[in-house]
Amino acid sequence: MLIQASAGFGMLYRLDLTKAAMDLLSVLIERQEPGGEVNASQAELGARVGLSRNSANTAMALLESRHLVLRPVDRKYRTYYLHPYIASYATQEELEDAIEDAAVRIAEGELPDITAPLYETAPPKRQPQGLKPVRAAG
Repeated sequence: MLIQASAGFGMLYRLDLTKAAMDLLSVLIERQEPGGEVNASQAELGARVGLSRNSANTAMALLESRHLVLRPVDRKYRTYYLHPYIASYATQEELEDAIEDAAVRIAEGELPDITAPLYETAPPKRQPQGLKPVRAAG
């Protein structure tokens, strides 16, 4: 059983993620190895939640832009890393060490922090669509 870091989950609501990105993130969390490494293609990950290849690509780009998902410097095919603040670890000690290390690396500029989009004003809320009466046939 893995121990899930929860430092980043408290801010997920502020990240303005699409449903597809949230679904893809849930698959990444499910498929990760201790420390947050995920070895799978975008197509494989997307297929687990019913996303087309294009939708999976768009969702992954959003997760990467928010720094929830990190790619290795060499952009190794099929390898993703969850940010240490949301990754899972084998032991409590590994979790604590990873969170402490991540905080230092963020402060030194070596690791990006999870980022929420910056809006000058909040984006408009989606307005509910009212139902329209339809005449019965006949």
